[in-house]
Amino acid sequence: MTNSWTDIRNTDLVVIMGGNAAEAHPCGFKWVTEAKANRGAKLIVVDPRYTRSASVSDLYAPIRQGTDIAFLLGLINYCIENDKVQRDYVKAFTNAGYVVKQGFTYQDGLFSGYNEAKRDYDKSSWDYEIGADGFAVVDDTLANPRCVWNLLKNHVAVYTPEMVERICGTPKDKFLKVAEMVAECSSPTKAMTSMYALGWTQHSKGSQNIRAMAMLQLILGNIGVRGGGMNALRGHSNIQGLTDVGLMSNLLPGYLTLPNEKEPDLTAYMSTRGFKPLRPNQMSYWQNYRKFFVSFQKAMYGSAATPENDFAYDYLPKLDVPGYDVLRAFDMMHQGKINLYLCQGFNALQAFPNKQKITASLSKLKLLVVMDPLATETARFWENHGAHNDVDPSAIQTEVIELPSTCFAEDDGSLTNSGRWLQWHWAGGTPPGEAKRDTWIMAQIHLRLKELYRKEGGAFPDPILNLHWPYADPGDPTAEEIAQEINGRALATVTDTADPTKVLAEAGKLLPGFAALRDDGSTSCGCWIYSGCFNEKGNNMARRDTDDPDETGAFPKWAFSWPANRRILYNRASADLNGKAWDPDRKVIEWDGAKWSGYDVPDIAPTAKPGEVGPFIMNPEGVSRLFTRGMMRDGPFPAHYEPFESPIVNPVAPNVRGNPAARVFEGDFRQFAEPASAEFPYAATSYRLTEHFHFWTKHVIVNAVMQPEFFVEISEQLAAEKGIAKDGWVRVWSKRGSVTAKAMVTKRIKPLTCDGKTVHIVGIPLHWGFTGAAKKGFGPNMLTPYVGDANIETPEYKAFLVNIEPVSGPVA
Repeated sequence: MTNSWTDIRNTDLVVIMGGNAAEAHPCGFKWVTEAKANRGAKLIVVDPRYTRSASVSDLYAPIRQGTDIAFLLGLINYCIENDKVQRDYVKAFTNAGYVVKQGFTYQDGLFSGYNEAKRDYDKSSWDYEIGADGFAVVDDTLANPRCVWNLLKNHVAVYTPEMVERICGTPKDKFLKVAEMVAECSSPTKAMTSMYALGWTQHSKGSQNIRAMAMLQLILGNIGVRGGGMNALRGHSNIQGLTDVGLMSNLLPGYLTLPNEKEPDLTAYMSTRGFKPLRPNQMSYWQNYRKFFVSFQKAMYGSAATPENDFAYDYLPKLDVPGYDVLRAFDMMHQGKINLYLCQGFNALQAFPNKQKITASLSKLKLLVVMDPLATETARFWENHGAHNDVDPSAIQTEVIELPSTCFAEDDGSLTNSGRWLQWHWAGGTPPGEAKRDTWIMAQIHLRLKELYRKEGGAFPDPILNLHWPYADPGDPTAEEIAQEINGRALATVTDTADPTKVLAEAGKLLPGFAALRDDGSTSCGCWIYSGCFNEKGNNMARRDTDDPDETGAFPKWAFSWPANRRILYNRASADLNGKAWDPDRKVIEWDGAKWSGYDVPDIAPTAKPGEVGPFIMNPEGVSRLFTRGMMRDGPFPAHYEPFESPIVNPVAPNVRGNPAARVFEGDFRQFAEPASAEFPYAATSYRLTEHFHFWTKHVIVNAVMQPEFFVEISEQLAAEKGIAKDGWVRVWSKRGSVTAKAMVTKRIKPLTCDGKTVHIVGIPLHWGFTGAAKKGFGPNMLTPYVGDANIETPEYKAFLVNIEPVSGPVA
């Protein structure tokens, strides 16, 4: 989230696409209702189903799943064509005027540089023209045909209201009404907020779904302002924290990245990460990257990380592929290339696509270790549960060890919510039986491994033997110790670089924030964006002051918001070129003649004069990007690609199947239904219900009573066509598997007309399995395809093809 949950109360228009906040985030949805009640804000919901969010909306527009980019580019086209653009914002704060180099093209659904054999692009043409002065060439008049603005105009021109209706199935009049309401927010005194969730991320072009809305928000001038922003609704209370601290195969904490095998030393690693500014006088905050990285290495390896050994750079693994995402890991497992899988707080068998492949992959392991407070299907994957999970336990040699762990409510620690707020919590109970905290379990494993390496050696034991382990009880680190390690310490006295007489932190003290980090080994910090969360002032995550000075929901003394307790990211963009708020009634920060001041922490150097430094300081341009310079693997602009399994052929690029750069594995193509398949004619999607939380609450009898049984939702029209009775049994199957479920025949789903074809939608909730108090059910991931987003490799759970028929009862 660029903003926060509480800031939604300040908006004029909420657009919920790719999510269902009223049902999946009911507590957060209160801020939408506050905006409606107190500001007269409007709510638009765009969704394949008429949801509870839609039931309180001012406008509901149906859409076929997997077509959001066409819808959003249609909105951008509408705003450009009707001059509903905040032009001063766009010219000053985006790269609209940047001139793209010769050779960049987009034709027949493909950008320049595509390599079909590699399913990847040579991105060298996706860049700016660089002038003789070494800086990017900019045309402030926006007249150059190769400037970003004109390339964007040409790119979105095909997405007319008629084309949107043809692709998305959204009636033209509905789309135009959405467009009119959205376009009103191009005024500096109007703000729109976007709320999205897994309905956008879980696609083979999920990253570009989000970029398309971000681009729309930029041309409306809605990034950095109160009531605006891009606001991701996380599926768990700490999913934001998961990515923040680098629990991805290619990340280090704070969105630093692991080296690749072509970067043999720290110099090579840093050569692509300093991000030289692309305009005169511009700050590129990633020029501090080395400070963040060295401080992280000191937190990891302590005295073993020295300037002489590149701060233990060789201790880090070097990636030979872009990342070992879940799809790649389980494909390797399927090939017998992985022997041990440690599954911590996760139910892979339920959560990953193509359950048949996941079961086969787990069956090839030598050892599966599951750390979880609950009995999971993953730990019992080897059990035979009938036709839909037909396995032979006697043929599976995988040894399974279950380590019972605590539930979050039995731990001290912090959770990072969608709005980047780190909120401390205290244990509310003691764990039952033999359950132990995850930190205790991991510490015990580490200490035993370290002792084995100490005794027996190994090819390269140094990273294990030299891991910094500074806890009072090495076998049981406390949450407070880990939080302070993440915050960072001064290993020597740290002074202000501008005024060496000013001491920022004495040796041994906790750092005040990431501005004190150094790259000479004098500071340690486990996660630079979290620095300041637990400093010499105390545990700032535990703050519970409800003071709200400007009564906008900022609550600056409640918990800690990364970075630097900032509540609205890019808030410099909330003020015009002279430093005055675009909307005086929604002021965030302003230039007072000497410094930036307001009720939020400025997202710019406090004394940087207006016009000196652009507001988007994390980009070397200093501005936001309507065009990306090779950062995205599948294109510098979003483009409409059909899901890999689609009920129609792509009207924009009929010869391109799916996202041409998406993550697909050899051998899995045969498991995809063909576009416009007669064998699998119906478009399916998965989602959550209010009454259940993922796969946890099926263990709770109260939740199981409220939603006891696996069901699918279909329209009255499809039920009539197939002879399916309300509450009758149905079989639903795809190229990968089959399930039986009760049929919920509902008016909430209606068929759509896409490219002249009637498209029926089948909705499949995901909460059931074969453990817990609820009735047995096998869920959508028996059916979903094994294909992932091109950039972050999230699987495409939200759009796939199925068939459906009535049956007399559940298949045993």
